[in-house]
Amino acid sequence: MAKPISLEKILFSQGFGTRRYCSDLVYAELVKVNGVLAEDPEERIATENLILNVEGKDWEYHEKAYLAFNKPANYECSHKTTHHPSVYSLLPAPFVERGLQCVGRLDYDTTGLLLISDDGQFIHKMTTPKKNIGKVYQITTPEPITQKQIDHLLNGVVLDDDPKPCFATACKQISDHVLAMTIVEGRYHQVKRMMAAVGNHVSQLHRTEIGAYQMPADLAEGEWRWLYPEDLKQLSQSVAN
Repeated sequence: MAKPISLEKILFSQGFGTRRYCSDLVYAELVKVNGVLAEDPEERIATENLILNVEGKDWEYHEKAYLAFNKPANYECSHKTTHHPSVYSLLPAPFVERGLQCVGRLDYDTTGLLLISDDGQFIHKMTTPKKNIGKVYQITTPEPITQKQIDHLLNGVVLDDDPKPCFATACKQISDHVLAMTIVEGRYHQVKRMMAAVGNHVSQLHRTEIGAYQMPADLAEGEWRWLYPEDLKQLSQSVAN
């Protein structure tokens, strides 16, 4: 069990501002701890199952943040955007304050499951191809998808900037124009370039699954939710060789 720590440090760790500002929140009677109004920012609090309420909003304490986010189209996975707003603009301010990062990126026009965290080890684990963690994309194409194209994707496609082929580890045809494809790498525009290399192209791209974790059906576009140990276990499941 983690040692109790001061309320001021807890608020600071969760992204509610500077230590001084966090203390001022308590003195201004804007913080509740498990439903009880806090009075002393130096009070030591047990963090297990801790629910804060800051300025009227409940906030679960998480030492490290792990989020599932349903990315809408026309948002960039960057703090410094070029042509579109940032996905971080759709998150509560404390997440930005504590430095959360996208776990890999989706193109501005790609939608679906995006992981966001401030755990550097987790980010590395989820993005390195060595861990063999599959990402499932639902691809919509303007031209019908043929079995020949699917076989080519499964057998390996050579992209123009790398002689090493990249493979789809699985393909499931959903309809004439929709394909669910699993990849373990994350090369630049990889799915779009793979489809172009087999003679088709992508009109819509939506990520539905990472590892064995499927994006919840009730997670609306632009919304997020906490990930818990069971979710992280599902995310880390690798593709069977």
